[in-house]
Amino acid sequence: MSEENNTIIEKITLIDTVECLGVGYHFEEEIEKHLEQIYKYVFDKFKDKNNDDKFDEKFTSDAKGWLSLYQASHLRMHGENILEEALAFTTHHLNRMLSQLVSPLREEVKQALEQPVHKGIPRMEARKYISIYEINHDAKNDMVLKLAKLDFNFLQNLYKKELILLMRWWNYFGLKSKVSYSRERIVESYLWAVTCRFEPQYSYVRIAYAKCAEVLTKINDTYDNYANFFFSQKKKKKKLKFFKGTWDINEIDKLPINWMRIIQGCTFNLYEGYEREAAEQEKIFAIPYAIEAVKQVCRAYYKNMKWFMEGQMSMFDEYISNSWITSCIYVFYTFIIPGMKSVTKENVDWLTSDEPRRLIVGASKIVRYLNDVASYERETREGKLSTGIECYMKHYGVSKQEAMKKFIDAAEDGWKDVNTEWINSKTKNNSIPKDYFEGVFNYARAGEVFYKKSDCYTNPKMLAPQLIALFVDPIII
Repeated sequence: MSEENNTIIEKITLIDTVECLGVGYHFEEEIEKHLEQIYKYVFDKFKDKNNDDKFDEKFTSDAKGWLSLYQASHLRMHGENILEEALAFTTHHLNRMLSQLVSPLREEVKQALEQPVHKGIPRMEARKYISIYEINHDAKNDMVLKLAKLDFNFLQNLYKKELILLMRWWNYFGLKSKVSYSRERIVESYLWAVTCRFEPQYSYVRIAYAKCAEVLTKINDTYDNYANFFFSQKKKKKKLKFFKGTWDINEIDKLPINWMRIIQGCTFNLYEGYEREAAEQEKIFAIPYAIEAVKQVCRAYYKNMKWFMEGQMSMFDEYISNSWITSCIYVFYTFIIPGMKSVTKENVDWLTSDEPRRLIVGASKIVRYLNDVASYERETREGKLSTGIECYMKHYGVSKQEAMKKFIDAAEDGWKDVNTEWINSKTKNNSIPKDYFEGVFNYARAGEVFYKKSDCYTNPKMLAPQLIALFVDPIII
């Protein structure tokens, strides 16, 4: 092997190690500089010289190489047939050779097949890789490993402090006893926030995101429970004036049910704090966007509830259009603006215009379609009529299995949309701040982890080991 090849491989290996250990954010400029031209080099090495559209079978015994190619194939965009082939090819060969591999490569391959790094939550992936890398005695860089451990523990301590603040904030309202019908998901909401921006300088972003997610959960559950209540009482003509009309705290007492008065009061309190922070950070321009975003979500929740109360099943296209809104992506990414120093009014105009539609809709697709598949059985048991799966089955006359497969495929299409915008943001002149753009991208990652196998937001026990590893147990140095 030539000296040039050795140098390139050493660079790729170091970059891969630094990124997988979760400390790549400390070396972003250096990594970007060395990654130029590497893409073409890597993929050319795997191609069959006699057939440019095929992968060379002689590499099928190289598990480490196939693992790298497998991970890279998850960055594919629409029309990239070579990466479609790469995903199928590497998945087949890695599964075939898994039982023959030895530690730590076996654990690394197994985890990758379960959760590709590109689609995972960065801090979770870093925690898993640190454990794997530590037992890799043949190629371990002790200095980089120690940095990763120190960095992980430092961030974990910061996360613990932020979680304590969130718990105090939530306990202040006493909503656990006042609205006992609703899910309480402070830790899970905070995990979504950590996925958005995990770096230490984004403490405000994480706390604001988690508060917003928890309040939106209460609003969503209130709509669901109000609909069930009135459906059971056959009072379908009742109208729910929840967050409809003016944004006025004096209107709270006019709400018909105590649950709604409590939740809307909590929401107004949250947004009053948001307005103060926006003013302090000179982000006043964001306030009307944030208020309109939550009102828009409530109108979408109301539409879902109305379909249920009136015994209707929406058309699939109508359901999907409404579901982009109930994914809450616009609420989250207007609410965190005071913590994003580089975001301007022009950036928010971009976010709410048609221009970022592929990014926003792509990320929403991933969350919405995977959520619909994961929650279908539960929602069916609860008697919900307008589930995405049911709408699709009725609209296209297909079976449940066919509908679920279509939704999973649609989520993959969403990833291709998101990947396209992600790569374009790096190769084209992009005026959107990198940290803000990545925050939207990371929304898709959170959705993948929470909903890929089950509805882990509603039933978070499946994520308990990862949550403990991320937020509770430090790494021994």
